[in-house]
Amino acid sequence: MGRNSARPHRSAPDRRQVLGLGAGLALWSSLGCRSSSVTMETESSDLLESIWAELEPGLRSQRQELSPISSEERSRRRRRLGSLLQEAGIDALLTEPSATMEYLSGVSWGRSERLFGLVVFADGSCSWIAPSFEVSRAEQKIEAAFGAAPDAGSILGWDEHEYPYRPLAALLKERRVERLAVEPETRLFIVERLEEAFGKALSVSGTPIVRELRGRKDEHELALLRRANELTQQALRAVAPALRPGLSDMQLGTLMRRAQEQLGLENIWVLPLIGPDAAYPHGSPTGRSLNPGDLVLVDTGGSLHGYQSDNTRTWVFDGQPSAEIERGWNTVRDAQKKAFATLRAGTPCREVDRAARGVIEAAGFGQGYTAFGHRLGHGIGMQVHEEPYLDGGNDLVLAPGMTFSDEPGIYLPGRFGIRIEDIVAVTDGEADHFGTWQASPLAP
Repeated sequence: MGRNSARPHRSAPDRRQVLGLGAGLALWSSLGCRSSSVTMETESSDLLESIWAELEPGLRSQRQELSPISSEERSRRRRRLGSLLQEAGIDALLTEPSATMEYLSGVSWGRSERLFGLVVFADGSCSWIAPSFEVSRAEQKIEAAFGAAPDAGSILGWDEHEYPYRPLAALLKERRVERLAVEPETRLFIVERLEEAFGKALSVSGTPIVRELRGRKDEHELALLRRANELTQQALRAVAPALRPGLSDMQLGTLMRRAQEQLGLENIWVLPLIGPDAAYPHGSPTGRSLNPGDLVLVDTGGSLHGYQSDNTRTWVFDGQPSAEIERGWNTVRDAQKKAFATLRAGTPCREVDRAARGVIEAAGFGQGYTAFGHRLGHGIGMQVHEEPYLDGGNDLVLAPGMTFSDEPGIYLPGRFGIRIEDIVAVTDGEADHFGTWQASPLAP
């Protein structure tokens, strides 16, 4: 870790946000299909614990079967970012604590009014900025993430009376930065005050750069995403046949959380909906209990070495679907498969959404957003929701390595709701699918 002569440079995370729920259930809803978050406590019960006692012995952690992203891989990411910046005629990228910072460095840090940031320059080198009283902690985090890598960069410390903007502006001028890409999740006040200190506008949107950088996954990322989603599906298949009448939606969520944790996933979130509660894409568990013949919708996932799963299954508990529900389920399944067949490199994102929506319209469930009220899917990687998105207004052309949720749905309030969701990847040929497709409305 070095120092800079101009000023003391000390070397040295959209649809869902995870909510920890002390005793058990984690429920998520934010971007995309769910816009409100709900925190509910779960009660233990003899029924729940007896079910778990049956399930637990058959669930083995698979976390260690794949390695996490290494410091060497992150170094290559920073060099690739440098090349993308050069191609775009941009001198550097600034990011606050975010998935992008973790993607590039492995360093996580909480956000506050005090700026902690990473600047990656077009030559692939980097510098950090941190409050002076936090520099020692930053050094520890950076050293832990970078290991023996020689390109950890220096830390520019700023004192409370001066704020970070003039010191950071001085650093950028020293490095001859004239155009600064700003990571999309960076807060506006930081950009405004930095440009004021710099003396002129220098920021440009970093969205295209970050989308290209993180939107196309490499083989290691694809392997982690595949395994994460396989484990979530394994948990669904294990839990579903163990369910019993009288179990509440919240207890179902507890079982799903425990099963995924037992298999090696972390930061589990669960949205378990029973009966008419599933008719709302932004629905919340209400404490409803399972009865034979109920339609069950479970949307859930977790992370494996920082990469996310996201799967939804809808099935009939201990019974047969009505003719109406079976027709709805088959329509959603057909829409999902049609979208998958359309997912090809060179195709605009909007066409994939259009393909799925056309199947639902042709089946008589209404035009446009009548019954299928949300976009088809979202990008997924280190974040459950990230660029790019499969919606009807996105002209972005698909490219190999992009990964998405494929999740059409039909929602008829007062009657039923059905969604089936899998993670898929764009390749040079036919699209790839992580895990197994749901085969029928009788089981996940």
